Amino acid sequence: MPHTTRSKRYKSAAKLATPGKLHTIDEAMEAVKQFPAPKFDQSVTISFHMGVDPKKSDQMIRSTCPLPHGTGKKVTVMVFATGAAAQAAKDAGADFVGMEDMVKKVQEGFLNFDVAIATADAMAEVRKLARVLGPRGLMPNPKTGTVTDDTAGAVKAVKAGKVNFKLDKNGNISVPVGKVSFTPQHLAENAAAVIEAVQRAKPPTARGRYVETIHIAATMTPSVAVDVSKYIRA
Repeated sequence: MPHTTRSKRYKSAAKLATPGKLHTIDEAMEAVKQFPAPKFDQSVTISFHMGVDPKKSDQMIRSTCPLPHGTGKKVTVMVFATGAAAQAAKDAGADFVGMEDMVKKVQEGFLNFDVAIATADAMAEVRKLARVLGPRGLMPNPKTGTVTDDTAGAVKAVKAGKVNFKLDKNGNISVPVGKVSFTPQHLAENAAAVIEAVQRAKPPTARGRYVETIHIAATMTPSVAVDVSKYIRA
């Protein structure tokens, strides 16, 4: 299939990249910030290609990571809860809180939120939304701390910059680590936190090389390859 036509800005950035070179995280962040940029503040993402089999359930990788410097993005949160848990979520800054009314809202097509949190009791109703929330990565899950009775703690964590990550069907993991406007040091520290979290999430059944490659890229820039050996334990 033909390649997508790249913009002049992307082609200019590609000339600054060194094919085949492996970088430290600090070098990668410096490179991404030096690429010609569009007029908006791009997101910076760290992407992993994993040496596990995504078809095997016992090799699934899914966890969370608090970013030391946040994502730079305003996170919109919906909480499915009633009573004291609902009030606690509101007090903690949740954007949408409720039970039957929120379920109906989503069923009618409302999806203008980034994270969904639910109490354990609420999940009986929330599961009715699985076909809507699941494909978008919005289904609350105990493994990511989004099914919890501590709604206030969960809301504060995601608002502060906790990110979720999950292995996709192609064996990749992609996680936002900030904005191009962040300092290289803050981007590097966020990225290092994600690398450590991915390492901790290694399935016991994983064999051989756990992380195949790591790349750093902004929204509209080429990717920069990272030297995996410097960051991933065998």
